[in-house]
Amino acid sequence: MSEQREFDLIVYGATGYTGRLVCEYLNKQYGVDGDVNWAMAGRSQDKLALVRDEMGISDNITLIVADAANPASVDALAARCQVVLTTVGPYQLYGSDLVRACAAAGTDYVDLCGEPAWMHEMIAAHGASAAASGARIVFSCGFDSIPFDLGVYFLQQAAQNTLGGPVNRVKGRVRAMQGTFSGGTLASFKATMAAAAKAPEMYAVLGNAFALTETFTGPEQPHGMKPIFEQDLESWSAPFVMASINTKNVHRSNFLLKHEYGEDFVYDEMMLTGPGDSGEAMAKAVAEDKSMAENPIQPGEGPSAEERENGFYDVLFVGSNDSGVSIRVGVKGDKDPGYGSTSKMIAESAICLAKNLTLASGGIWTPAAAMGSELIERLEANAGLTFAIED
Repeated sequence: MSEQREFDLIVYGATGYTGRLVCEYLNKQYGVDGDVNWAMAGRSQDKLALVRDEMGISDNITLIVADAANPASVDALAARCQVVLTTVGPYQLYGSDLVRACAAAGTDYVDLCGEPAWMHEMIAAHGASAAASGARIVFSCGFDSIPFDLGVYFLQQAAQNTLGGPVNRVKGRVRAMQGTFSGGTLASFKATMAAAAKAPEMYAVLGNAFALTETFTGPEQPHGMKPIFEQDLESWSAPFVMASINTKNVHRSNFLLKHEYGEDFVYDEMMLTGPGDSGEAMAKAVAEDKSMAENPIQPGEGPSAEERENGFYDVLFVGSNDSGVSIRVGVKGDKDPGYGSTSKMIAESAICLAKNLTLASGGIWTPAAAMGSELIERLEANAGLTFAIED
């Protein structure tokens, strides 16, 4: 996109739970008179005005009415800005027209998507259009999958610098996490399961680690579906519920980066539960947990401000090569993953694109492949994340 747009960034879904947090962050971090020109968008002018007033945001922040059910309003939204930031999910229900509009208009786009079957569909449907227009479409700019996608990227960059080349085996292991899944994440999960029940061919996409790498299929990957004891980590490991989407994004990053991690790259994610009998018992309890499918939380609902402030996460990445040389990286976030940290991560992703017009060409990207080190720097400077090599 070459022409100047009215806004750097429009937050679509600004009256929703996560959208409000994004606007709160933008207002606190960048205000009205800063170097980010942003606006709020949603279905109702009255509700937008109410939310703006409730949050103490200046009347100078423009309100824009747009509705996923009205394609013309979505087209108009995309035409007014450099980047659309959307928190309106499930994306398979409400996001397809916005991706189409942004790809056609040459408008950059970021979302919080954890819906790989829909992402697979969007890559096929709009990848060529985005490449032609210059639109940089970046999925999964929240807890799924920024800490994991950028964690692997950071580790591989460190391996290049310290070992002289990439490592072909990386383990992502959640060491600690406090927080809840968002109502939007749960709604997306349930929408995906409902869609798969009607179209069983979707299960092949959901179960394929290389579902987002288009023409490439790499080596067999660990499934991470059962508790295991990992001698090198001196801990039991349990299945991690977000591994299905994160692993696909990490492999897509490698694909988009022309296999900087190697064509024989193997990656999996699990949750560390500790050693001994207690670690084994915890791993088995995690593996048997069905609470995500049964959780009644709805989009628009979420934890209190105190709960968000007290949340955190800590993810370990362990890389090794065929010579047995290893490297470790830790990625930490200072707020609960599903809301407090996610709202900051997607906001900084959008600003990173808006302020770095030459970071990537048009197409459908992952955070690591599109923004890499530039986004890591923004997240460490502004969003409470840390990326560190560990002994």
